[in-house]
Amino acid sequence: MSDVIKKAMMIGIGLALKTKDEVEDYAKDLITRGEITENDGRKFIDDLQKRYEESRETLEEKIEVIIKDILKKGNIATKDEFLELKNEISELKSELKKKSDSLK
Repeated sequence: MSDVIKKAMMIGIGLALKTKDEVEDYAKDLITRGEITENDGRKFIDDLQKRYEESRETLEEKIEVIIKDILKKGNIATKDEFLELKNEISELKSELKKKSDSLK
């Protein structure tokens, strides 16, 4: 994966975490000032956490699809494809060695 894509992903994740932390801090501040009950504040934070996790998972899935698409369009081999080729080469080497040994 290119450095540009990695950096873009990290910026997006960093912004999401910063926003989540700011909202949690805001909810805690509301509880402290007595504008919402602690129970309501806890529910709000729990709901926020749940939504954050769902959004994070969705974002990760979308990023994975985008990266696979970029690799495919760029005609770049994936790690799995590379490993598959490596295994095929190893198998072919073994077969050649066996044939070479049998000719001796």
